[in-house]
Amino acid sequence: MKRKSILFVALLAVVTFFASTNISSAEEGTFPIGSKLDNVTMPDPMGKDYSLNDLKGKNGSLIVFLSVQCPVVKQYDDRINEIANAYKEKGINFIGVYSNRTEPVDAVREHIKNLYKFPVWIDKNNVFADKLGATRTPEVYYFNNNNILDYHGAIDNDRSGTNITKPFLKNAFNEKLAGKEITEKETRAFGCTIKRIKKEKM
Repeated sequence: MKRKSILFVALLAVVTFFASTNISSAEEGTFPIGSKLDNVTMPDPMGKDYSLNDLKGKNGSLIVFLSVQCPVVKQYDDRINEIANAYKEKGINFIGVYSNRTEPVDAVREHIKNLYKFPVWIDKNNVFADKLGATRTPEVYYFNNNNILDYHGAIDNDRSGTNITKPFLKNAFNEKLAGKEITEKETRAFGCTIKRIKKEKM
């Protein structure tokens, strides 16, 4: 009897731990598939403000978290530009976001010169990254024309670009544009961690 009681207490502790972990995760700013993003406004590297509704296309917007220094982002730059150009013609506009506290605006301004043809935002104090729960660069969020999140995660399954067998983002775009349900709505993003500001504990 005593052994059963010990096992019950241990099981209860495990359940409590995972429950509190899930609550904590949600409080940190996870943004589930199907959630609607309120119109948000942020400055570009020149200091001019643009809203999501200003920048999105008729078929939505693709938010991609970027970095000046991340080697994984550098491996993806050509693919990001290629996909952005191809799908802009289909009504999906790309928006880059720089959230790293270690990358000043001047560095971002220099980085995007002659690199990206789509607008970018400066996410001061990583507020927007926190809202979406973004942790990596590159990490993408596809919002449809109603600003509802339809896909989140990786661009594809191969950072080098030499052996892409699962073009996650293109698949999501193509299915959505064809009026179909997106088969794979969320994948695991990989790359460099977003360097956040240290927030004071209450």
